[in-house]
Amino acid sequence: MMIDTLAPNPDQVMDSAYECDDYPLLLILSGPSGVGKDTVARLLIERRPDSFYFVVTATTRPPRDDEVHGINYFFVSFNEFARMIEDDELLEYAIVYNDYKGIPKQQIRDALSSGRDVILRVDVQGAATVRRIIPNAISVFLTTRTEEGLVNRLQQRKQDTSEGIALRTATARQEMKRLEEFDYCVVNPEGQPDVAVERLLSIIDAAHSRVNQQPVRL
Repeated sequence: MMIDTLAPNPDQVMDSAYECDDYPLLLILSGPSGVGKDTVARLLIERRPDSFYFVVTATTRPPRDDEVHGINYFFVSFNEFARMIEDDELLEYAIVYNDYKGIPKQQIRDALSSGRDVILRVDVQGAATVRRIIPNAISVFLTTRTEEGLVNRLQQRKQDTSEGIALRTATARQEMKRLEEFDYCVVNPEGQPDVAVERLLSIIDAAHSRVNQQPVRL
């Protein structure tokens, strides 16, 4: 009887031989004001609470009636925000509608080290900065089906004057021109945020199956 000398010894076969590298992801969730970024991010975390970490942005604007410090945003003074810039605590920051917003670095580091995917909710200009610093981040542009739908949402949330809504709508038109800078575009249908959530989960699951993944470095 001939012995196949090329056959592997079962005792020497390693369980990890066919595993693919899989690292925590950094998901940039961006899009015009009013498209539902907060709602979609919240639903993602509710669906998989042990898989995602939502980075809380620091801002100098005052809280709205339904917002909680440390959950929706870190509401800080201009002096405190200036200190954070000086101490290099922010991944990126920008002036958005006359107030500063910035992403604390340490939250991202802590979440990645825990093995969770990180969700960054940022405006379009902030997304461009993050992509430049972390080129292997996954960027998603969240939008409505029509401009009329966006205006309706801005009106329904009753947080802006008519002038404010006009400004946000004009800004959205400019932001839509930068759509092709993103990896994915996801429509958030009116009253159906679960549709957008399902699409995002599909994108995330596919990203975890990519070959030649690289860890996020910050």
